[in-house]
Amino acid sequence: MTIERARVPLSRWQQAVVAMGCAVGALINPRRADLIAALGETTGKPAFEMVLERMKKSPEGRAILLDRPRVVSEQVSHAWDLPDNTFGAAYAKFMGSRNFSPDDRPPVKFMETDELAYVATRAREVHDLWHTLFGLPTNLIGESALKVIEFEQMYLPMCMLSVIGGTVRFNEKQRSMFLRQYLPWAVRAGRQCTDLMCVYYERHFSEDLEQVRRQWGIIPAPQHPK
Repeated sequence: MTIERARVPLSRWQQAVVAMGCAVGALINPRRADLIAALGETTGKPAFEMVLERMKKSPEGRAILLDRPRVVSEQVSHAWDLPDNTFGAAYAKFMGSRNFSPDDRPPVKFMETDELAYVATRAREVHDLWHTLFGLPTNLIGESALKVIEFEQMYLPMCMLSVIGGTVRFNEKQRSMFLRQYLPWAVRAGRQCTDLMCVYYERHFSEDLEQVRRQWGIIPAPQHPK
């Protein structure tokens, strides 16, 4: 499937300016998903190139690049009809309980090639699948922990910047919990699991959640922070 996007060509200086503006804006308002997404694109080209090369070397990764599946309502709505024990049902429950839509992700704008644009899109769209697999909530601690895992998996600078921004906004209790419990777990979980960008998740929706966790080396998160 072709990634429909409005390509915005930027010089290196323009990329730097956009990245700086997005970084400042995201620190001021971490809920601005568009700023965080743009920051990831303008600082993440080398990381996405490395992910692309890994996908090309993996049979399942190559299948993803060939088929270009999208985590959008049109393609994943069947997950809502799957048995309760399945990965797909767990994803549907995660999304439904938060009134999230698979179609809410902002489009990729700053990637230079269609192939890199797809990799960036894929990384963005599997975010909630990773939430489901690792059992992470969507509060500040949960999002920060998932960014650590994303950094371990993809080495995107934006992920580490988001973690730094998150820890600044923690209260004392949250910061202690994150640094002592969630950060060490997230580093270990991100390093121990399989290459998650080379997993064709849609083919595994009907499989048992605990089975795919074991298959992919997923360490579920510690007890959810309140």
